[in-house]
Amino acid sequence: MDPEKATEPVVEAEVDVEAGMDGSGDAVSDAKASSIAEQLMQNPEVLSAIETKLAGMADVDSSPSAHMKNLPKPVIRRVKALKKLQFDMIQMESKFYEEVHQLECKYAELYAPILEKRNEIVSGEVEPTDEQCDWPSDEEDDEEAALAAETKEKLALEDVSAEDIKGVKSFWLIAFKNVDLLASMIQENDEPILEHLTNVKVQFSAEPMGFTLEFHFSPNEYFTDKVLTKSYEMRAEPDEEDPFSFEGPEIVACQGCVINWNKGKNVTVRVIKKKQKHQKSGTTRTITKEEQQDSFFNFFTPPAPELDEEEIDHETEALLQADYEIGHFIRERIVPRAVLFYTGEACEDDEDFEEEEDEDYEDDDEDDDLDPSCNNAGGEGKKECKQQ
Repeated sequence: MDPEKATEPVVEAEVDVEAGMDGSGDAVSDAKASSIAEQLMQNPEVLSAIETKLAGMADVDSSPSAHMKNLPKPVIRRVKALKKLQFDMIQMESKFYEEVHQLECKYAELYAPILEKRNEIVSGEVEPTDEQCDWPSDEEDDEEAALAAETKEKLALEDVSAEDIKGVKSFWLIAFKNVDLLASMIQENDEPILEHLTNVKVQFSAEPMGFTLEFHFSPNEYFTDKVLTKSYEMRAEPDEEDPFSFEGPEIVACQGCVINWNKGKNVTVRVIKKKQKHQKSGTTRTITKEEQQDSFFNFFTPPAPELDEEEIDHETEALLQADYEIGHFIRERIVPRAVLFYTGEACEDDEDFEEEEDEDYEDDDEDDDLDPSCNNAGGEGKKECKQQ
């Protein structure tokens, strides 16, 4: 073999290395890689494999229950046994709440005499004795004494005798207005009517489970009714289709009442006059038309959904849920603790436990559409109180 020819490949290799070192070989390498990639992308088997891989990545389940898909069958079987035990516990919990409601019914009768005494003092039917008024107050300081003296002086100037002041005026109106949930419902036209609200009672029903709110009014120029009612039906059994969502009794239906308004005194509607012109004769006429307006008394006309829950639109459902929340709050908080809402003390207690709001977020103005006083009863109102 010729020694000179044997060394030629070595020389060529050295040239290639040197070319790679100065970067001139990059283009060749890129071209080869591009050619190989192009050939692979034209291969149906390669494309199918890539598509399968991408689909698998897209279908990755990141939900909290994703691990259940990969559990061994014996473990899945044990989990089913645990869920059945959970269902048994929910059934027991349902019985617990039924007995709690029976206890509420029992104690409602025991509370009745106390609440009646409260009503007698508020209405002015009975003047409490000195012994009954012997209750300590942290607010009896110099500032309060000065304010009391100033108030007494004003009453004297108006020639009003203390004996002429009966009961606690505007008791329920002030208590309601101290709660944002109800204050947002009360319009200016409602206040003169709510001045006549003398008492609010809760009547419990064992079968069917539920309660009725009774709003008692003194004679007034607005309507002829002495009592307006709002009834709520409750359910303590878990949903058959979704039993694990059970969290206790829930209100499932409500019914208001007809208010017999005196002529021209219905504050839930406003009368609008419109002029119409006849197309042929050119004569004009004035017609009157009623439109519903915001009012606390819309609370007694809740939305009436269809029997089939699946047909309830989202807006009606939201209004009903807000209505249920209002009824529950009146029953659970306001009626038993009315004097504390009147004084504002119950409001201060709520503020002590109020969660801090995130400053980075603002309330959505669209929530105003769920105001309980709008159209029908409803409104995702807040339960916080406000000081007057």
